[in-house]
Amino acid sequence: MDKAWTFSIDEILNEFDVTQKEGLSKAEVKKRRKIYGSNRLKESKSRSAWDILLDQFESLIMVLLAIAAVLSFAFGETIQGAAIIAVILLTAMIGFFTEIKAIRSMEALRKLSKVTAVVRRNGESSQIAASELVPGDIVILDSGDVVTADLRLIEANKLQADESALTGESVPVSKSTKTLDGDIPLAERKNMLFKGTAVTRGSGAGVVIDTAMETELGKISALVEEAEEETTPIEKRLNRLGNKLIWVTIGIAALVSVIGILNDRDALLMIETGIALAVAAIPEGLPIVATIALARGMMRMAKRNALVNRLASVETLGATNVILSDKTGTLTQNKMTVTEIVLHHSKIEITKSESGETAVFRKQDNQFDPHKDRALIRALKIGVLCSNASLQNGNGDTEEDEKAIGDPMETALLVAGKDVNLVRDQLLQEMPEQREVAFDPKTKMMATYHEQDESYYVAVKGAPETVIEHCTSILTENGETDFNADEKQRWNEINTKMAEDGLRLLAVADRNVKSKDDEPYSGLTFIGLLGLLDPPLEAVKESIETCQTAGIVVKMVTGDQSITATNVAAAVNLISDKNDPKVIRGADLRPANEVSEDENNEILDTHIFARVDPAQKLDIISLHQSAGSIVAMTGDGVNDAPALKKADIGIAMGKRGTQVAQEAADMILKDDAFSTIITAIQYGRTIFKNIRKFVLFLLSGNVGEVLSVGLASFMNLPLPLKPLHILFINLLLDVFPAMALGVNKGSPDVLRQPPRDPKESILTTRHWLIIAGYGALIGIAILGSLWIGLNVLKLETKSAVTMSFLTLGFSRLFHVFNMRDSKSHFFRNEVMTNPFVWGAVGLCTVMLLAAVYLPGLNTILETVKLDSRQWAVIMGMSLMPLVIGQLVK
Repeated sequence: MDKAWTFSIDEILNEFDVTQKEGLSKAEVKKRRKIYGSNRLKESKSRSAWDILLDQFESLIMVLLAIAAVLSFAFGETIQGAAIIAVILLTAMIGFFTEIKAIRSMEALRKLSKVTAVVRRNGESSQIAASELVPGDIVILDSGDVVTADLRLIEANKLQADESALTGESVPVSKSTKTLDGDIPLAERKNMLFKGTAVTRGSGAGVVIDTAMETELGKISALVEEAEEETTPIEKRLNRLGNKLIWVTIGIAALVSVIGILNDRDALLMIETGIALAVAAIPEGLPIVATIALARGMMRMAKRNALVNRLASVETLGATNVILSDKTGTLTQNKMTVTEIVLHHSKIEITKSESGETAVFRKQDNQFDPHKDRALIRALKIGVLCSNASLQNGNGDTEEDEKAIGDPMETALLVAGKDVNLVRDQLLQEMPEQREVAFDPKTKMMATYHEQDESYYVAVKGAPETVIEHCTSILTENGETDFNADEKQRWNEINTKMAEDGLRLLAVADRNVKSKDDEPYSGLTFIGLLGLLDPPLEAVKESIETCQTAGIVVKMVTGDQSITATNVAAAVNLISDKNDPKVIRGADLRPANEVSEDENNEILDTHIFARVDPAQKLDIISLHQSAGSIVAMTGDGVNDAPALKKADIGIAMGKRGTQVAQEAADMILKDDAFSTIITAIQYGRTIFKNIRKFVLFLLSGNVGEVLSVGLASFMNLPLPLKPLHILFINLLLDVFPAMALGVNKGSPDVLRQPPRDPKESILTTRHWLIIAGYGALIGIAILGSLWIGLNVLKLETKSAVTMSFLTLGFSRLFHVFNMRDSKSHFFRNEVMTNPFVWGAVGLCTVMLLAAVYLPGLNTILETVKLDSRQWAVIMGMSLMPLVIGQLVK
């Protein structure tokens, strides 16, 4: 719709033939969907199978192989040239099928996170997929929501939106329903909300004006080409490693070829051998196996309720050593229930009946009828009215919690009100809401105005200390009396005592005013305190103990009171003594640029941060990052979004998290469970270790090949390996066992070790020494087998070379078992228990035997059948690197 901001609310509603209270009917929605289609932007075209296939031929490795094939054909070696082409095609197809599976798996993962919207249809509010919105829909908005279509606002309660994605304006924009005139810039359309922006504060409602590609975001996306997919840090490291190895090995291969030619060897043979050596020394399977390892890790995490948005996050998880955790829903059950109400004259406990279907109200352990206590009804009435939550189908039972829309504390108040027959919809019919003063993090209160006869009833709820401060009177058994300083001090002490018992607290107050424009927070009457219980999660205790063993420091960063935070921290073993906790309150945190070194150290040593605001969370994260830590941060609200982006790993809640938080996060917990974070870290550590293991495996085997051929050339011995031997072994051993190592489940001990240094290379000096040692053992085994065949068994060269070829194959195959952790048991470790490893060993064994006994293949590879003595030598020499490797371990 053009210039929707110039239409009044009534004109907009008439234009789209919709009423504010009823919304569209189901029949009308169906009709409009046929006209306008789904509310989806055109998705970027996924990589086609053809593009993925072509990518397999773009590496320097393939160029070297192609050169070898061309040289073979040029010199009349037709079989050898055809074999090299076969290797090229097989390598490409393996890369193609593994990569396309990984890419399609990641595309499927992205579809798991669906954006939703709350709409009013047929007079009822319901949550639907954003793609189902049609022009004319009435959309209900709250702080933290992502705007899913272009809207003309018809309600705006202290509403602000972050429109930086469209306008570049970093400061949130205040919104209103006021009609605007003429052609005005996008950034000045105050009565509009746009698809892709986010509500940062307040609440409201709007009529859908445009959907899909007709939105402002859709118009922009039509002009923007898709950005290139970012290379992950692990891929960059592997690429750098591969590029270095290419030039080093080309030099070695050239040197071997020149020495061979100077020793009167066949020039073509030496050139082909040199190229084959260069190819053999470079682990071309690295990018493929790395992608498989990371993608499979993402899929495994998804099955365990951790949805990873970015591939690079999988690697970063393994280095995480500090977790800054929210309290509610992460360390606790997030099942808020009103369990205690303290009024001036009584303390009331609320429990469930044995059947769990009804609430039981008790005073001094005696059950009573709550309807006879007017102060109690007044307190619960405020909780029901002063709310943005709703209960689907009017059912607030525990089994129906998932159908509740809104903040868990507010839905708990609705459930408590329903227990005394105070239903929000019915109350609003009697006392229509005329104004809302949205919750403000600065005032820590919210208020709603309700029409009542010729005046307005103001319902207020908020943080106890703030509400108490703003009250001038208090409700007692004898009516309203003065709320003096001594009485306020007594109530603050009651608040503190209840918080020590682990309760989440709200204070409720009210007043009557003549105009809805009157100030909400002056002259209030204090009614009482509502205590809500959110029990700690039992599983968190074990998870935190696991973190402590794994060298991961867990800290609580919450907006709740310090006493409540301390109580929960002690319950989950985050701290050892709740009577002497180390807590820093937000009020005591100074801006980062004003903090001394001693204060920095104190912050780094503190495990509980209470009553902190979003800016302070950023400072806490920055300080830990400056100290060299890799920080994971959990959050669920729109105020958490900056911190989630700032952290190395931002973790949003999937059940209760706002869409803004989920968009900003690197990982989403579908079950909101802290234990899922630990599982994800375990997978992250395992994946990095797997990548390191298959790099060690590939390079040490390839070094053995280079050493054996190089030394044979220097010593003027027959070459122990022909070019096709090297290519055949390379095809088998650089793919199947390496892939099997890449999907190791990992050892449970991975969480009994400290996190790795995030700056640490894939291969340290120690690892290069290990590669050199294993490579030397494999090279000696190959040459030893050749020497025994020639000098002890007195075989002809073809038979001896067959022995050295098979020794290379089996020694590298057995070498996979050297990749177990040094502290693990030989028979009970992550390699031995990996079924993929045994599958790879079985497949490669069959192929190695086929290389000798399968007619046609043995002709191409120029191998001959062997007797028992020769096989004994092969097995003995092949087992040598494994035996020595195990003895060293």
